[in-house]
Amino acid sequence: MALLKNINVKAKADKNTGFGTNANSYGGRFVNKNGTANVEKKGMHILHRISWYHTMINMPRWKFMLILLLFYVGMNFLFAFVYYLIGIEHLDGIDASGSDWVQFGQAYFFSAQTFTTVGYGHISPTGFMTSLVSAAEALIGLLSFAIATGLFFGRFSKPTAFLKFSQNALIAPYGEIKGLMIRTTPFKNTNFTDAEAKMTLGMSIEENGVTTNNFYSLELELDRINALTLSWTLVHPITENSPLYNFTEADFKNTHGEILVFIKTFDDMFSNTVAIRTSYTFNEVVYGAKFEPMYARSTDNSKTILNLDKLDAFENVTLE
Repeated sequence: MALLKNINVKAKADKNTGFGTNANSYGGRFVNKNGTANVEKKGMHILHRISWYHTMINMPRWKFMLILLLFYVGMNFLFAFVYYLIGIEHLDGIDASGSDWVQFGQAYFFSAQTFTTVGYGHISPTGFMTSLVSAAEALIGLLSFAIATGLFFGRFSKPTAFLKFSQNALIAPYGEIKGLMIRTTPFKNTNFTDAEAKMTLGMSIEENGVTTNNFYSLELELDRINALTLSWTLVHPITENSPLYNFTEADFKNTHGEILVFIKTFDDMFSNTVAIRTSYTFNEVVYGAKFEPMYARSTDNSKTILNLDKLDAFENVTLE
Protein backbone atom coordinates (compact mmCIF):
# COMPACT_ATOMS: atom_id res chain seq x y z
CA MET A 1 0.00 0.00 0.00
CA ALA A 2 1.16 3.49 -0.80
CA LEU A 3 1.27 6.25 1.78
CA LEU A 4 -0.92 9.30 1.33
CA LYS A 5 1.19 12.45 1.27
CA ASN A 6 -1.28 15.17 0.34
CA ILE A 7 -4.47 15.34 2.38
CA ASN A 8 -7.22 17.89 2.52
CA VAL A 9 -5.95 20.57 4.92
CA LYS A 10 -9.53 21.35 6.00
CA ALA A 11 -9.82 17.94 7.62
CA LYS A 12 -8.65 18.10 11.22
CA ALA A 13 -7.21 14.92 12.70
CA ASP A 14 -8.72 13.51 15.92
CA LYS A 15 -6.46 12.88 18.90
CA ASN A 16 -8.86 10.95 21.16
CA THR A 17 -9.52 7.82 19.14
CA GLY A 18 -7.62 5.43 21.40
CA PHE A 19 -5.45 4.22 18.52
CA GLY A 20 -1.73 4.89 18.32
CA THR A 21 -0.34 7.36 15.82
CA ASN A 22 2.93 5.52 15.10
CA ALA A 23 2.17 3.70 11.86
CA ASN A 24 5.32 1.58 12.11
CA SER A 25 3.96 -0.06 15.27
CA TYR A 26 0.73 -1.24 13.65
CA GLY A 27 0.18 -4.35 11.58
CA GLY A 28 -2.91 -5.01 9.47
CA ARG A 29 -6.25 -3.40 10.22
CA PHE A 30 -7.20 -1.58 13.41
CA VAL A 31 -10.50 -3.43 14.01
CA ASN A 32 -11.55 -6.85 12.72
CA LYS A 33 -14.79 -7.29 10.77
CA ASN A 34 -16.48 -8.78 13.86
CA GLY A 35 -15.68 -5.64 15.85
CA THR A 36 -12.84 -6.99 17.98
CA ALA A 37 -9.55 -5.16 18.20
CA ASN A 38 -6.90 -6.58 15.88
CA VAL A 39 -4.43 -6.92 18.76
CA GLU A 40 -2.58 -9.98 20.07
CA LYS A 41 -1.43 -9.62 23.66
CA LYS A 42 1.88 -11.13 24.76
CA GLY A 43 4.34 -10.79 27.65
CA MET A 44 2.17 -12.45 30.28
CA HIS A 45 1.10 -16.02 30.97
CA ILE A 46 -1.98 -17.02 28.98
CA LEU A 47 -3.94 -17.78 32.17
CA HIS A 48 -3.47 -14.17 33.29
CA ARG A 49 -4.26 -12.42 29.99
CA ILE A 50 -7.31 -14.46 28.99
CA SER A 51 -10.60 -14.45 30.90
CA TRP A 52 -12.03 -17.96 30.59
CA TYR A 53 -15.50 -16.63 31.46
CA HIS A 54 -15.50 -14.04 28.66
CA THR A 55 -14.01 -16.61 26.31
CA MET A 56 -16.79 -19.12 27.04
CA ILE A 57 -19.48 -16.45 26.81
CA ASN A 58 -18.31 -15.05 23.47
CA MET A 59 -17.22 -18.19 21.62
CA PRO A 60 -19.43 -19.63 18.84
CA ARG A 61 -22.35 -21.78 19.95
CA TRP A 62 -21.02 -24.98 18.33
CA LYS A 63 -17.64 -24.60 19.99
CA PHE A 64 -19.23 -23.91 23.39
CA MET A 65 -21.38 -27.06 23.17
CA LEU A 66 -18.41 -29.10 21.93
CA ILE A 67 -16.25 -28.02 24.89
CA LEU A 68 -19.00 -28.94 27.37
CA LEU A 69 -19.41 -32.35 25.71
CA LEU A 70 -15.67 -33.03 25.65
CA PHE A 71 -15.35 -31.96 29.29
CA TYR A 72 -18.19 -34.26 30.32
CA VAL A 73 -16.85 -37.25 28.37
CA GLY A 74 -13.24 -36.58 29.45
CA MET A 75 -14.08 -36.31 33.16
CA ASN A 76 -16.00 -39.57 33.06
CA PHE A 77 -13.15 -41.30 31.27
CA LEU A 78 -10.75 -40.00 33.91
CA PHE A 79 -12.81 -41.24 36.84
CA ALA A 80 -13.61 -44.52 35.09
CA PHE A 81 -9.86 -45.07 34.71
CA VAL A 82 -9.36 -44.33 38.44
CA TYR A 83 -12.09 -46.82 39.38
CA TYR A 84 -10.52 -49.38 37.07
CA LEU A 85 -7.09 -48.88 38.70
CA ILE A 86 -8.54 -49.27 42.19
CA GLY A 87 -10.17 -52.50 41.13
CA ILE A 88 -13.48 -53.39 39.52
CA GLU A 89 -14.19 -55.72 42.44
CA HIS A 90 -14.77 -52.59 44.55
CA LEU A 91 -17.77 -51.65 42.40
CA ASP A 92 -20.58 -53.85 43.56
CA GLY A 93 -22.89 -54.82 40.72
CA ILE A 94 -20.37 -54.98 37.87
CA ASP A 95 -20.23 -58.28 36.00
CA ALA A 96 -16.63 -59.42 36.58
CA SER A 97 -16.97 -62.19 33.99
CA GLY A 98 -16.96 -59.74 31.09
CA SER A 99 -13.90 -58.59 29.15
CA ASP A 100 -11.72 -55.72 30.31
CA TRP A 101 -13.42 -53.36 27.85
CA VAL A 102 -16.86 -54.37 29.12
CA GLN A 103 -15.76 -53.83 32.71
CA PHE A 104 -14.25 -50.44 31.84
CA GLY A 105 -17.46 -49.49 30.05
CA GLN A 106 -19.51 -50.33 33.14
CA ALA A 107 -17.10 -48.28 35.27
CA TYR A 108 -17.54 -45.40 32.81
CA PHE A 109 -21.32 -45.46 33.08
CA PHE A 110 -21.10 -45.68 36.87
CA SER A 111 -18.91 -42.59 36.70
CA ALA A 112 -21.51 -40.83 34.53
CA GLN A 113 -24.25 -41.68 37.04
CA THR A 114 -22.12 -40.41 39.91
CA PHE A 115 -20.97 -37.27 38.08
CA THR A 116 -24.57 -36.31 37.28
CA THR A 117 -25.74 -37.46 40.77
CA VAL A 118 -28.38 -39.65 39.09
CA GLY A 119 -27.40 -42.79 41.02
CA TYR A 120 -29.55 -45.56 39.57
CA GLY A 121 -28.26 -47.94 42.24
CA HIS A 122 -27.37 -50.77 39.85
CA ILE A 123 -23.69 -50.32 40.73
CA SER A 124 -22.45 -49.05 44.09
CA PRO A 125 -18.97 -48.44 45.52
CA THR A 126 -17.52 -50.67 48.21
CA GLY A 127 -14.38 -49.95 50.15
CA PHE A 128 -12.88 -46.69 51.38
CA MET A 129 -10.96 -45.62 48.25
CA THR A 130 -13.81 -46.22 45.81
CA SER A 131 -16.28 -44.44 48.10
CA LEU A 132 -13.85 -41.51 48.50
CA VAL A 133 -13.37 -41.14 44.75
CA SER A 134 -17.12 -41.36 44.06
CA ALA A 135 -17.83 -38.73 46.73
CA ALA A 136 -15.23 -36.41 45.20
CA GLU A 137 -16.65 -37.01 41.72
CA ALA A 138 -20.18 -36.20 42.90
CA LEU A 139 -18.94 -32.88 44.31
CA ILE A 140 -17.04 -32.04 41.13
CA GLY A 141 -20.14 -32.95 39.11
CA LEU A 142 -22.36 -30.62 41.14
CA LEU A 143 -19.90 -27.74 40.80
CA SER A 144 -19.41 -28.39 37.09
CA PHE A 145 -23.12 -28.35 36.34
CA ALA A 146 -23.53 -25.19 38.40
CA ILE A 147 -20.81 -23.51 36.33
CA ALA A 148 -22.30 -24.80 33.07
CA THR A 149 -25.73 -23.50 34.09
CA GLY A 150 -24.25 -20.09 34.84
CA LEU A 151 -22.49 -20.03 31.46
CA PHE A 152 -25.71 -20.97 29.68
CA PHE A 153 -27.56 -18.18 31.47
CA GLY A 154 -24.75 -15.72 30.74
CA ARG A 155 -24.81 -16.54 27.03
CA PHE A 156 -28.60 -16.20 26.81
CA SER A 157 -28.84 -13.04 28.92
CA LYS A 158 -25.81 -11.15 27.57
CA PRO A 159 -26.93 -7.91 25.90
CA THR A 160 -26.03 -8.29 22.23
CA ALA A 161 -26.58 -5.92 19.33
CA PHE A 162 -28.25 -8.15 16.75
CA LEU A 163 -27.18 -5.97 13.84
CA LYS A 164 -25.43 -6.94 10.64
CA PHE A 165 -23.34 -4.67 8.45
CA SER A 166 -22.96 -4.79 4.69
CA GLN A 167 -19.87 -6.61 3.49
CA ASN A 168 -18.66 -3.57 1.56
CA ALA A 169 -18.70 0.17 1.91
CA LEU A 170 -19.73 2.04 -1.22
CA ILE A 171 -18.80 5.32 -2.86
CA ALA A 172 -22.16 6.24 -4.37
CA PRO A 173 -23.88 9.26 -5.90
CA TYR A 174 -25.26 11.62 -3.26
CA GLY A 175 -27.17 14.48 -4.80
CA GLU A 176 -24.69 16.54 -6.79
CA ILE A 177 -21.69 15.03 -4.98
CA LYS A 178 -20.51 11.61 -3.83
CA GLY A 179 -21.07 9.90 -0.51
CA LEU A 180 -19.52 7.08 1.49
CA MET A 181 -22.30 4.63 2.34
CA ILE A 182 -22.48 1.67 4.73
CA ARG A 183 -25.66 -0.27 5.44
CA THR A 184 -26.78 -2.02 8.61
CA THR A 185 -29.96 -3.83 9.61
CA PRO A 186 -31.42 -5.73 12.60
CA PHE A 187 -31.77 -9.44 11.86
CA LYS A 188 -33.69 -10.79 14.87
CA ASN A 189 -37.08 -10.05 16.41
CA THR A 190 -35.79 -7.15 18.48
CA ASN A 191 -36.90 -3.54 18.86
CA PHE A 192 -34.11 -0.96 18.63
CA THR A 193 -34.72 2.67 19.56
CA ASP A 194 -32.52 5.77 19.93
CA ALA A 195 -29.79 4.46 17.63
CA GLU A 196 -26.58 6.50 17.35
CA ALA A 197 -23.77 6.04 14.85
CA LYS A 198 -20.21 7.30 14.57
CA MET A 199 -17.77 6.85 11.72
CA THR A 200 -14.01 7.38 11.90
CA LEU A 201 -11.46 7.26 9.11
CA GLY A 202 -7.91 6.11 9.80
CA MET A 203 -5.15 6.60 7.24
CA SER A 204 -1.38 6.23 7.16
CA ILE A 205 -0.02 9.66 6.30
CA GLU A 206 3.54 10.62 5.43
CA GLU A 207 4.34 14.06 6.79
CA ASN A 208 7.85 15.49 6.73
CA GLY A 209 9.25 12.04 6.05
CA VAL A 210 7.52 10.50 9.09
CA THR A 211 4.69 7.99 8.71
CA THR A 212 1.83 8.47 11.18
CA ASN A 213 -1.70 7.16 11.63
CA ASN A 214 -4.14 10.02 11.37
CA PHE A 215 -7.80 9.68 12.34
CA TYR A 216 -10.72 11.82 11.18
CA SER A 217 -14.33 11.93 12.33
CA LEU A 218 -16.61 11.55 9.33
CA GLU A 219 -19.75 13.66 9.51
CA LEU A 220 -22.91 11.69 8.77
CA GLU A 221 -26.07 12.76 7.03
CA LEU A 222 -27.91 11.27 10.03
CA ASP A 223 -26.02 10.17 13.11
CA ARG A 224 -29.12 9.44 15.21
CA ILE A 225 -32.51 7.88 14.46
CA ASN A 226 -35.47 7.26 16.75
CA ALA A 227 -36.15 3.67 15.69
CA LEU A 228 -34.03 1.10 13.87
CA THR A 229 -36.58 -1.35 12.49
CA LEU A 230 -35.57 -1.52 8.82
CA SER A 231 -32.20 -1.02 7.19
CA TRP A 232 -30.13 2.08 7.97
CA THR A 233 -27.71 3.41 5.39
CA LEU A 234 -25.00 5.50 7.02
CA VAL A 235 -24.05 8.27 4.62
CA HIS A 236 -20.97 10.45 4.84
CA PRO A 237 -21.30 13.27 2.28
CA ILE A 238 -17.91 13.81 0.61
CA THR A 239 -17.81 17.58 0.69
CA GLU A 240 -14.82 19.90 0.60
CA ASN A 241 -14.46 19.44 4.36
CA SER A 242 -14.20 15.66 4.08
CA PRO A 243 -10.78 13.96 4.25
CA LEU A 244 -12.00 11.85 1.31
CA TYR A 245 -12.54 14.87 -0.90
CA ASN A 246 -11.05 14.38 -4.38
CA PHE A 247 -10.29 10.74 -3.62
CA THR A 248 -10.31 8.70 -6.81
CA GLU A 249 -10.83 4.99 -7.30
CA ALA A 250 -7.06 4.62 -7.64
CA ASP A 251 -6.54 6.40 -4.31
CA PHE A 252 -8.74 3.86 -2.53
CA LYS A 253 -6.79 1.02 -4.13
CA ASN A 254 -3.35 2.42 -3.41
CA THR A 255 -3.79 4.03 0.01
CA HIS A 256 -3.65 2.28 3.38
CA GLY A 257 -6.84 3.34 5.14
CA GLU A 258 -9.65 1.97 7.26
CA ILE A 259 -13.18 3.12 8.09
CA LEU A 260 -14.32 2.39 11.64
CA VAL A 261 -18.06 2.24 12.37
CA PHE A 262 -19.61 2.39 15.85
CA ILE A 263 -23.32 1.99 16.64
CA LYS A 264 -25.10 1.97 19.97
CA THR A 265 -28.83 1.61 20.48
CA PHE A 266 -31.39 0.75 23.13
CA ASP A 267 -32.77 -2.79 22.94
CA ASP A 268 -36.24 -3.30 24.43
CA MET A 269 -35.67 -7.04 24.82
CA PHE A 270 -32.62 -6.60 27.08
CA SER A 271 -33.88 -3.23 28.42
CA ASN A 272 -30.32 -2.08 28.00
CA THR A 273 -28.07 -0.15 25.64
CA VAL A 274 -26.14 -2.39 23.27
CA ALA A 275 -23.21 -1.50 21.05
CA ILE A 276 -21.50 -2.96 18.01
CA ARG A 277 -18.65 -1.95 15.74
CA THR A 278 -16.93 -3.05 12.56
CA SER A 279 -14.44 -1.72 10.04
CA TYR A 280 -13.79 -1.52 6.32
CA THR A 281 -10.33 -1.33 4.82
CA PHE A 282 -9.99 0.65 1.61
CA ASN A 283 -9.83 -2.57 -0.41
CA GLU A 284 -13.35 -3.32 0.89
CA VAL A 285 -14.68 -0.06 -0.51
CA VAL A 286 -16.48 -0.36 -3.85
CA TYR A 287 -16.11 2.80 -5.90
CA GLY A 288 -19.08 3.64 -8.12
CA ALA A 289 -21.95 1.57 -6.70
CA LYS A 290 -25.21 2.02 -4.83
CA PHE A 291 -27.20 -0.29 -2.57
CA GLU A 292 -30.30 -2.01 -3.88
CA PRO A 293 -33.49 -1.56 -1.81
CA MET A 294 -33.89 -4.06 1.02
CA TYR A 295 -37.55 -3.63 1.83
CA ALA A 296 -40.86 -3.27 0.01
CA ARG A 297 -44.55 -3.56 0.72
CA SER A 298 -46.15 -7.00 0.80
CA THR A 299 -48.38 -8.16 -2.02
CA ASP A 300 -51.51 -7.44 0.01
CA ASN A 301 -50.16 -4.06 1.20
CA SER A 302 -50.63 -5.13 4.83
CA LYS A 303 -46.98 -5.00 5.97
CA THR A 304 -43.42 -4.16 4.99
CA ILE A 305 -41.11 -7.00 3.95
CA LEU A 306 -37.45 -6.64 4.96
CA ASN A 307 -35.26 -8.90 2.79
CA LEU A 308 -32.21 -9.66 4.92
CA ASP A 309 -30.52 -11.51 2.05
CA LYS A 310 -30.23 -8.20 0.18
CA LEU A 311 -28.08 -6.51 2.82
CA ASP A 312 -24.98 -6.74 0.60
CA ALA A 313 -26.75 -6.26 -2.72
CA PHE A 314 -25.56 -3.31 -4.80
CA GLU A 315 -25.39 -2.26 -8.42
CA ASN A 316 -22.58 -0.47 -10.19
CA VAL A 317 -23.13 3.11 -11.27
CA THR A 318 -21.12 5.78 -13.01
CA LEU A 319 -19.77 8.62 -10.91
CA GLU A 320 -19.13 12.01 -12.48
